[in-house]
Amino acid sequence: MTAIITQPDTVEKLSILSADAQYDLACACGSTQDEHRRRSPDGKWIYPVTLPDGGKGSIFKILLSNVCRNDCKYCPLRHDQDIRRCSLEAEETVRLFWDYYTQGKVFGLFVSSGVIGTPDATMERINAIARILRTRYRFRGYIHLKVIPGASTAAVEEAVRLASAVSLNIEAPGAEFLAKVSDQKDFLRDIIAPIKHISQLVQEPNAFRRRVQQTTQFVVGAAGETDRRIVQYMEGLYHRLKMHRIYFSAYQAGLGAPDLPGEHGDSPADRLTREHRLYQVDFLMRKYGFHDAEIPFDDHNRLPLDKDPKEAWADLHPEQFPVDVNRADRQTLLRVPGLGPLTVRTLLKRRQQARLTTIADIGKPGKLLRKAEKYLTF
Repeated sequence: MTAIITQPDTVEKLSILSADAQYDLACACGSTQDEHRRRSPDGKWIYPVTLPDGGKGSIFKILLSNVCRNDCKYCPLRHDQDIRRCSLEAEETVRLFWDYYTQGKVFGLFVSSGVIGTPDATMERINAIARILRTRYRFRGYIHLKVIPGASTAAVEEAVRLASAVSLNIEAPGAEFLAKVSDQKDFLRDIIAPIKHISQLVQEPNAFRRRVQQTTQFVVGAAGETDRRIVQYMEGLYHRLKMHRIYFSAYQAGLGAPDLPGEHGDSPADRLTREHRLYQVDFLMRKYGFHDAEIPFDDHNRLPLDKDPKEAWADLHPEQFPVDVNRADRQTLLRVPGLGPLTVRTLLKRRQQARLTTIADIGKPGKLLRKAEKYLTF
């Protein structure tokens, strides 16, 4: 029998929900250690984030409710699990956030939730928090709202009007893989259609007073999907729908249903490496101009686990190297393993002042520059 706490106080509810927030996969992971969630000294969740525009800061991320009607097989909060359930009211959540905000501990708010009743009933709770902050508190700062799959267009549009950023997690690369993790969700109706609608809204000129950003996330390894399939979807999300940022979260083994493909697939270490490789591909696509057809995969349509994807691409294209460090343009230099945007910027600036003759002329030779050296000529 499911244990339900009927009248916990706000502190008790926050304790329960902050613990369960570790399972909520709403943009919870990043490519570096400091992007992952950590506890603040008083035991509540402070969430260090890298924003879609590259900025960093600490955000107050709250799981509004761990009550959920959904059957997502990778999630330990799914409806058939025997856990303590509770929810925060909109006013409680606003007071919690405002206390952190006025103390200077956080710069913004991320609101997520399990599905309470219906998607629209849950969206009303989520949107109400942003509505109170925007109108009563005159808060003009950062608010990220999670859009619930299956929400109506009206609920989605209100979220976009109120938020600085919105996210609806795609979860899996296609209907066949989503069906392996959920019997309830319809991929096209509940996920793709609202993602497309959000994309149209955020791209409309002068539609909203603030620049709204759209993100999404894949759960890596839960459904038995390949990396190639995820990367193909990334191409469409970035280049057709103009997504601002895609996140990835390795499936946490042992938390899902026994029949989940992820329970019998990759090892936990390999899933974490896959997550990291997908973040590297994401960077190649967003910052270096790579397309999905250029990303190298092994015979099983997986990204190589033993080397980063840019190095794997370079090794498959020896005709592109070595690159003349004194003549190559920016895009060519960005394809050199070991060279990133900041290093290339420094390189271009220094070669305007004098001819570069050794790797030390670019910067202090560390691990990355030493990797780059074998692909360069001076």
